[in-house]
Amino acid sequence: MKPAPFSWHGPASVAEAVSLLAEVGHEGKVLAGGQSLVPVLAMRLASPAHLVDINKIADLAYVRTDADGVTVGALARHRDVERDVAAGAAQPLLAQALVNVAHPTIRNRGTTVGSLAHADPSGEMTCVLALTGGSVTAVSVRGERTIPAAEFFLGPLESALAPDELAISAYFPRAAPFSGSAFVELSRRHGDYALCGVGTVVTLDPDGAVVSVRCGYLSVSDTPLVLDLTQAWAAGPEEAAEVARAAVDPADDIHATAGYRRHLAGVLTGRSIERALARART
Repeated sequence: MKPAPFSWHGPASVAEAVSLLAEVGHEGKVLAGGQSLVPVLAMRLASPAHLVDINKIADLAYVRTDADGVTVGALARHRDVERDVAAGAAQPLLAQALVNVAHPTIRNRGTTVGSLAHADPSGEMTCVLALTGGSVTAVSVRGERTIPAAEFFLGPLESALAPDELAISAYFPRAAPFSGSAFVELSRRHGDYALCGVGTVVTLDPDGAVVSVRCGYLSVSDTPLVLDLTQAWAAGPEEAAEVARAAVDPADDIHATAGYRRHLAGVLTGRSIERALARART
């Protein structure tokens, strides 16, 4: 199939882009990498009257790392973030998750911020933003605001962005001292959407004792799910797995039953925590 007819706009600045979005409102969609949007358009699951292509706004193509964390611009490709050494050192979970995103050709074009705006509960980066307690910054003709991850994802493919807002960056806090992270998932084929995925951050005290275990889940709930499993892990791996199985809310589909996804949530919780713990201790 081919997309329904639309008017294309190529703004050269953020100011021009948000002015266009204010004008077209609900009839507009933003195009960055297009790896999520273009297939949706081709299948006519969405038929916007206007497409606001921001690829001319070169100022948005950046990955910046400072003492607090990593800020990713709206035109930074997945591959840019994955390969950024400073970003990987500040928040290792970024690269650990990004290697699981689709295929290299998709990561070469797709954008991290665009993936977040798409708000797919099966997306790796939605999980990472939620697990790290990150945020998304959006602008409109009304001004700029920063939306915490806990408030950003409203439902499947639904974010807190207003129709006239442009997501210009995403922020991921720096990993805490004495911490380790891991990201594991299982899919039918490499590059497919995960049947279940688990990201984990484990934090130790200076003596090496576990003080925090937090896990984020994808493909098993309507929005990214984050669990504090510190006490459960202290009681043993099976207790942590059981808490995870009880907390997820997967659905049956053509790829897997809800029961199988729930089973995977328990198994992958243990694997992810073990890997994160090993990294925290190195």
